[in-house]
Amino acid sequence: DFYCYPAGSCSEIDLFPNVTVAEYGEISMDVHKIMAEIYARGPVAATINAEPIVGYRGGIFHDETAEKGTNHIVSIVGWGTQTKHGKEKRKYWIIRNSWGQYWGDMGYIRVEMGKNILGIESAIAWATPGSWTIENFPCDEDGKNCRDGAEFYADPSTDIATIKRRLSVEK
Repeated sequence: DFYCYPAGSCSEIDLFPNVTVAEYGEISMDVHKIMAEIYARGPVAATINAEPIVGYRGGIFHDETAEKGTNHIVSIVGWGTQTKHGKEKRKYWIIRNSWGQYWGDMGYIRVEMGKNILGIESAIAWATPGSWTIENFPCDEDGKNCRDGAEFYADPSTDIATIKRRLSVEK
């Protein structure tokens, strides 16, 4: 069974594309490791307390009194530093939310780094894709027969130059 809007038309998906995960992991409460992971492989998933940011419109969110219990997942896509009047340097995460471009700053928020604001640094997860099918065809649950018609992802973290840069960020 599937649902369609009364005025629309729908079609059932009989075959689904198959994707495997090559590797995955977690990082907790280590700003340098989070930065190294983003630098090496791209965005990471992070849990946050979303309630204080519902009305966010811009700027760096830096409310240290906000609850750190998490209830939402976002992507940390990068980081930056803001200098105010040549004095204060505030480091922040650049975060992509799933609430669309009309929320926040075109769908993004900046959250102060290193203080676990909103619980942002408490539970970070990353993953790299293994293989995926170009054509939709069923695979066994363990993925053993998914080789035909599949392309493979080249993990940039296995590149020697990337590994050296990653290790230098961790120091």
